[in-house]
Amino acid sequence: MARVYNFSAGPAMLPEEVLREAAAEMLDYRGCGMSVMEMSHRSKAFETIIGDAEQDLRDLMQIPDNYKVLFLQGGASQQFSMIPMNLMKNGVADYIITGQWAKKAYQEACMYGKARAVASSEDQTFSYIPDCSDLPIDADADYVYICENNTIYGTKFKTLPNTKGKTLVADVSSCFLSEPVDVTKYGVIYGGVQKNIGPAGVVIVIIREDLITQDVLPGTPTMLRYKTHADAGSLYNTPPAYGIYICGKVFRWLKAQGGLEAMKEYNEKKAKILYDFLDKSKLFLGTVRRQDRSLMNVPFVTGNAQLDAKFVKEAKEAGLENLKGHRSVGGMRASIYNAMPIAGVEALVDFMGKFEGENL
Repeated sequence: MARVYNFSAGPAMLPEEVLREAAAEMLDYRGCGMSVMEMSHRSKAFETIIGDAEQDLRDLMQIPDNYKVLFLQGGASQQFSMIPMNLMKNGVADYIITGQWAKKAYQEACMYGKARAVASSEDQTFSYIPDCSDLPIDADADYVYICENNTIYGTKFKTLPNTKGKTLVADVSSCFLSEPVDVTKYGVIYGGVQKNIGPAGVVIVIIREDLITQDVLPGTPTMLRYKTHADAGSLYNTPPAYGIYICGKVFRWLKAQGGLEAMKEYNEKKAKILYDFLDKSKLFLGTVRRQDRSLMNVPFVTGNAQLDAKFVKEAKEAGLENLKGHRSVGGMRASIYNAMPIAGVEALVDFMGKFEGENL
């Protein structure tokens, strides 16, 4: 069977070259006679794999030396508690609620201290990014938290919030490595890798060294302390070794594409094809305020639930998979991460045009 165009929000498409390379090494990784799946995380071969992966990520993002790169487990959702456990020194944090994941992070933080929702777009089903130029940031806030790209709702911060000098913490799960980023503007950047970088099971945390201390909330488990993993080079316990190996391959693939500037250009080109169609369509409607549109996740609807279901079914039959929207929004959603080729977006738009002609 031919490979489909997979528009899933995550786990999502990986570059075909990476999958082929991994397949070729499955039984014998570079002459060592075993798969990376079977390899000791204490072996020289794996030390090289994780070391090279970190260096390639540092190169791609131009990560300064005073930031640690941690390959962890538990997904982005575990960071919802890990962040307040490690960073809430004053017991106060401000959250900007732009979607389900930011809301869940906020609710989790409420268990550990005084979490404040200082801005929200929930009043319009998270279809826009609120004005964050002059927020009522608490003088005692330990950090300000955002989810930078909202996978479910298809919005993206184009301008980072004015944190009034407070540490910025950002969940970038669904826009990780899709464009250049100034790491120095953040105290913590983290993301699950299963959307843009690798298989589910790895979360990458990039954290400024001064935020990694022994001073954590009482009762914080050893495994949920950033210092535990920073001191051990992400090898305190057995890490998600195979996932890290695939991430490393994707980092090298990204370098070969020309790095993050080239990826941004490519992603803008892909997104423009789809948004241009939506803006002209008489059947399909995008659900996000234009200036806040994500390059990665594009939700759209027909306004008729039965027609939406028909579209998803017929799209699947045409080799366009996982276009059903999240249950909280309905309709459709096309996730067009780094590995989605332009040909995939063109195939989607061609199908949408045909469907529109038959169903108007």
